[in-house]
Amino acid sequence: MPKRSPFRYFKTSPEIIRLAVMMYVRFPLSLRNVEDLLHERGIDISHETVRYWWNRFGPLFSSEIQRKRVQQLRAFSRWQWHLDEVFVKINGERHYLWRAVDHEGEVQESYVTKRRNKRAALKFLRKVMKRYGQPELVVTDRLRSYAAAMREIGNADEQSTGRYLNNRIENSHLPFRRRERAMSRFRRMRSLQKFVAIHSSVFNHFNQDRSLSKREHFKLNRTVALSEWRSLCAG
Repeated sequence: MPKRSPFRYFKTSPEIIRLAVMMYVRFPLSLRNVEDLLHERGIDISHETVRYWWNRFGPLFSSEIQRKRVQQLRAFSRWQWHLDEVFVKINGERHYLWRAVDHEGEVQESYVTKRRNKRAALKFLRKVMKRYGQPELVVTDRLRSYAAAMREIGNADEQSTGRYLNNRIENSHLPFRRRERAMSRFRRMRSLQKFVAIHSSVFNHFNQDRSLSKREHFKLNRTVALSEWRSLCAG
């Protein structure tokens, strides 16, 4: 039985929906910014339509990207992980966004909690390892929750801490911080968890490390990434 298209009940073409979702998630734009940019292209929609589209199709695009990339990166991403957590305000209350990236800056997992203790670190580590397996080296800061969680898992000897060793993940926080400012922060923990999961997948898909490759290679990879994005959920 052929798989039904998720766009079957929408009058708007799938190309426009993919474009709106990509613009909102990938770039630090507000809903009204996306509405104005699409209006310049002759596409007349409301910013609430953009909100509905990314809520409806964002998880579908994200899951398809992850399904294709996890199988390719599962063995390669076990070499070195970088773990860190950042503060995020939700309705004035402090929450913690735990993030894991590999040695090339690929975001592996994002997880939101209310606490920064051993229990939260343990749940986060198990969540990452369930998807990617056991790493050879885990680089963290000096937060004691990491050490306590890794002792319980049994890989405490694989932890490494240092002043500048975790710069890889510190720099990877910047795209999320730009999105956070454009969205005027978050209002619910659930919406934050949903957005960071989608944002991580889209960031990985279009992240080409242009400073580490030649111009012609970068242009080719960028074209391939955009072509794959246009074919998401196509059938």
